[in-house]
Amino acid sequence: MADDNVLTAPLFVGLDAESSHALIASMKVIDVGRGDVLFHEGEPGDRLYLVRDGKIKLGRRSNDGRENLLAVLGPGEMFGELSLFDPGPRTATATVVADAVVLELGHSDLIRWLGEHPGVAEHLLQALAQRLRRTNEALADLVFSDVPGRVAKALLDLSTRFGQEVEDGIRVAHDLTQEELAQLVGASRETVNKALADFAARGWVRREGRAVVLLDVDRLERRAR
Repeated sequence: MADDNVLTAPLFVGLDAESSHALIASMKVIDVGRGDVLFHEGEPGDRLYLVRDGKIKLGRRSNDGRENLLAVLGPGEMFGELSLFDPGPRTATATVVADAVVLELGHSDLIRWLGEHPGVAEHLLQALAQRLRRTNEALADLVFSDVPGRVAKALLDLSTRFGQEVEDGIRVAHDLTQEELAQLVGASRETVNKALADFAARGWVRREGRAVVLLDVDRLERRAR
């Protein structure tokens, strides 16, 4: 069932099935296509979203027009919740990468839900702490890791959420353009393509359009360190 994808989100941890499905039933279902924007950086935020199907990217744009891709989210992942706990403008733009279905929950509904299920707040805080940890790791990677190392780490991270085992490895349908993949790594498209070409020449990966097959995970893990 499609709803099974979202039951892994922090909002539902520790809840019984009846309560979980009651919350899902109260959320607004939104169908969106690639390129659609759910909200822009700087806009006021008063709701969170859960990804039921598809992929969403979170990005920020600099004053000179350059874009940094903060994350790519898939089924079961949550975004937009920061503004609920710290009222203020959105810190990123949420754009659809692959046709998606998302569930929307407003601020007042969330507060009422947390009042009825206070234990859920702990899991939401854990999710925020994990996101902060990932952000700190990404900042450290930009300082201490070279581009090929960051590319290897990004591919491995994407594989944990979007990878499917195939006969000769793990196929990762990331649905990102070359430019988006470069934005995720924090490097130029040319440099990222050079790293991917090198990985392919070494037999570590096979490129398939907006997907990549990881052929030698061990080598990629060592390169990512």
